[in-house]
Formats: sequence, structure tokens, C-alpha cells
Amino acid sequence: MAEILTPTPPLSAQWLAHRFDPIHDAFQFVSVDRAHRQSVPFLTDEHIGSAAEPLVIARSNVSGLIDMHRPLHYIFHSAYCCSTLLVNALDQSGSASGLKEPVVLNDLVGWRHRGGDPTKIAEVLTTTLGLLARPFEGTEAVIVKPSNAVNGLAAAMMTLRPNAHAILLYAPLRTFLTSIARKGMWGRLWVRELLSLQLKDGLVDLGFSPPDYLRHTDLQAAAVGWLAQQKLFSQLAARWPSRVMTLCSEELTASPVTAVEACAAFFGLAANAESYPKNIEQAFNRDAKEGTAFLPGQRERTQKNGEALHADEIDKVMVWAEAVAATADVPLSLSNRLLRTRAV
Repeated sequence: MAEILTPTPPLSAQWLAHRFDPIHDAFQFVSVDRAHRQSVPFLTDEHIGSAAEPLVIARSNVSGLIDMHRPLHYIFHSAYCCSTLLVNALDQSGSASGLKEPVVLNDLVGWRHRGGDPTKIAEVLTTTLGLLARPFEGTEAVIVKPSNAVNGLAAAMMTLRPNAHAILLYAPLRTFLTSIARKGMWGRLWVRELLSLQLKDGLVDLGFSPPDYLRHTDLQAAAVGWLAQQKLFSQLAARWPSRVMTLCSEELTASPVTAVEACAAFFGLAANAESYPKNIEQAFNRDAKEGTAFLPGQRERTQKNGEALHADEIDKVMVWAEAVAATADVPLSLSNRLLRTRAV
């Protein structure tokens, strides 16, 4: 571990709070400029780990970097729902900057799962959110899109920042299952890993006993994880109806300009309206993970081809999942919709 610095050096917002070490009660900061943050799909070690030598600062020494009144908002998501595209479209100099899955929040989840003291974790989460809220320019808002492994902390994050708003972005269940099936073994492993995290967080309350999860197929496990997140999102929307809005990925991709402008208005962004169409065109015409250009209709063709290839399995799991949802009172479409259009 690098030497812990004291006193705290002056740090601009370019220095991202990247990791937290609970043993030393210290944050690791790395220098990642705006262009780099915009160019990578996630702010993970894979993409920024070698961006700069880290600075390690004790938590007791970072208070001077924090102003709890800075605007901070969230995009919580169910994965494979264009959340990265949405953050990229909203990231606009002078208006808002986006943080795509900062690892420091995952560190707090891991600490929680290892039995960390909840009171101490809440204290560190408060500090972490303050560090993430530092803008590049003036009164810019910061929009944090956590990994969906962080969804178990969503209620705490809303409570600790009472002025924060949140968009809950999700893909329809069939679309989500198709995305997992198309990704083969790695997608199927990922949903089981996600489900294990949700079980640790106590988010899965669908009427199953522990042995049941071992009997589920991969796509059943994917559906269970999706339903658990959907139930959580429904609870968040009901708890904070004026601060939480929901958005379906199919509404987002069908009307990206309308959706992005609605998000900006909900977050209260001081935006240059003329810039959004350019941002949206750049964001939605490229694969957010790979950076490659989308051909016209490519996203829709890929989805349809994947669904056709795995249709038998997806159809069976859909029937099963809809029955589970009805029994557990989980809505397949969420209320508090950002776009007041036909339900998806």
C-alpha cells in the first residue's frame, strides 16, 4: 500500500475517489480527467487502474474536500438496459459530469458482506458520496451510476443525500433474459454471482427456500435476480415518489432525445438544450462497452436474433417468472414513470 498522506494535498475533481481500505480507514485517489472518464465504459481498475499513481489519504483528512450541498444524483439500474449510454448522453460540460460504476462503492458493499459495522459503513458512505460529488466545473451536478451490485445501498444513498434524485432504469424481463442468453457462459455466471450478492443483501424475498436456488436453471436465476431488483425499485419509487422516477430501456431507445431531456429536467441540470441532440447521437450510435459504431437497426436485429435462438428456454422461463411475480406481488412494469407514455 502507498504511503498515507498527511496533511491532505489540494485535490481537484480530476482526482477520483477510487478505492476505500477499511483496515487503514483510507481512500485511494487516482487522477482521471474528464475525457478519460467519458471514453471508458466503467471506472474500474481494468480501465483506469494504470491512469496514475494513487494518492492514499486517511478518511480523517478528507473533510476539506467535501461540500455536502453540491448536487448529486443517481441512476440505479438492472443491467443491460443502456444505463452507460444514458450517463454519456447527460455528461455535458457546465451542466453535469457522470461517474460510471465507481469501484469505491463496490468496496463498501464488499466490506458490508464481510461483516463490517453498519454504523461505520454509513459514516464512510456519507464521506464517499461527498467525495464523488466534486464537480469539474462550478455548479455542475454529478450523476453517479453505480454498479447494480450496489443496489442494496440505494435506500441508504437516498437517505444520506436528501436533495438527490434518482432514475431507476430497467430493461423488460424478456429483453434482460435475451441479453443474458446471448452472452453465453459468462452472462450465465454473472447472473448467479449477482444473485449471490442479492441474497447477502437480503433483497430476495420471492417465496423460495435456500435449496431452491440450486435447482434453478441459469435463466431462472437471472429472472430471480431481475425480480428482486424490480421489487426493490418498486419500493424505492413508493418511498420517495417526488425524488425517484422510473424509466424502461425500450422507452429510452425509442425516444432518446425525449428521455434524456426529461432526465435532465428531473435532475435540475442547467443544460444547453442544443447540446443534447449531439450528445445523444454520439452516445446511442456506439456500443457503450466496446466503443464500436452501431449500424442502423443493429441493436434491434441483435436482440431479435438472440431471442429467436433461445426462444424455447426464454418462453418457458417467462411463464414461470410471471407466475412468481404475481405470487410475490412484483410489478413487471414500474410506476412513477418519467415518460408518461404507453406502458411497456
